[in-house]
Amino acid sequence: MATITPKDHLVEHKSTVPANRDDSVKLFVREYDGTKNKPRKAVLMLHGRSVPALAGLDLQHGKYSWAQSLAEDECDVFVMDLQGSGRSPRPKMNEPCNANPALQEEMLVPNPLSATCSPKYPYQLNNSQSDWDELDTVVEFIRNRHDVQKVALAGWSAASFQLGPYALQHPEKVESLLFLAPMFPPKGRGSKPGTRFDAPVPLPVSAPAAVFGFPMNLTSKDGFEQAWASQLQCPNQREAGMLDVVWKAIMENDTVGKGWGPKEGRAPQGVMRFRNSFWWGWNSTTVPLDGTLGNAVPVLIVYGALDTTANTSPDLGQLHFSVPALYKAIPGPNKLMFRVACTGHQMPWERQSKVLHRMSKQWFKRTAVEGLTNGCFDVDDDGVLTPME
Repeated sequence: MATITPKDHLVEHKSTVPANRDDSVKLFVREYDGTKNKPRKAVLMLHGRSVPALAGLDLQHGKYSWAQSLAEDECDVFVMDLQGSGRSPRPKMNEPCNANPALQEEMLVPNPLSATCSPKYPYQLNNSQSDWDELDTVVEFIRNRHDVQKVALAGWSAASFQLGPYALQHPEKVESLLFLAPMFPPKGRGSKPGTRFDAPVPLPVSAPAAVFGFPMNLTSKDGFEQAWASQLQCPNQREAGMLDVVWKAIMENDTVGKGWGPKEGRAPQGVMRFRNSFWWGWNSTTVPLDGTLGNAVPVLIVYGALDTTANTSPDLGQLHFSVPALYKAIPGPNKLMFRVACTGHQMPWERQSKVLHRMSKQWFKRTAVEGLTNGCFDVDDDGVLTPME
């Protein structure tokens, strides 16, 4: 099969991020035009909290690119970075003092800092409204570019905070939703009382300072590996050398971050820089609004059986995340959930990524998987489906 050559776009947007509000910025969007015969099927893919879009959704290694896999199945695929991530603007993030003060000593001293310092911009960076605004700009770009009425949305991990509420606010623009390992807090932060999706507090947020008093978080290569390794429990779950492949891809999408951090030989190891966010409007109260999800907007959920990132203890309050709770909260009947064996939160980079690719191709073509449109199923290591208990 011929390789589809990507085309990169810089989409004009008027920023609503408080740090650069009203600035004209350019959002990075990669396109794979896979349509051979009309009508077109447009899919927009969105990254999660920390990993930039191309490293996560379009990994150029073997057959791991989820975006390319969909394009080869005749979808028009678009992959975007929100501000603060990947190849989109990163306001306030090139100043190392704006990194989380609790992480500076470990990750930034002595490179690039000689000593720890207080944030020069002592606030969180992006928020739910700024994310929804950027998502809408790119959806409109796609609708106009290819003359489609609706766009299918796919997101990994914390992309659920953007895609879910966006679909609730704009069902006329959304064909379907695919959540991979979605972060869903049943008791998550709500909107302003008496409103549906307005910010609950004035923005930007600075308190508590240890949580919101800075615009940028950091992860080291070692920390990244520790989190991933904690969910490796099956033989050959991850291909040999994948940690280095993925870390290299992350660094290729951050020309500043790759020069920070401790040295490996003569070169810096690099750090993964990601925006410090303030999110609201995604919880067990908002999901059922208007009966939209599972009705006007069908929903597919896929997650790993070993995923302890998207499934945490109920004792954690707002930090309790539960994928099954999201499925349960969706009011309509057009909803599917698959729990995939021998994979965790990093499914796009693991052997079971082939299951994700196969299911998502079926979903975007037919809004069904293996002829199913409703229910919860386990997927074993051989790809066999059984109803979930």
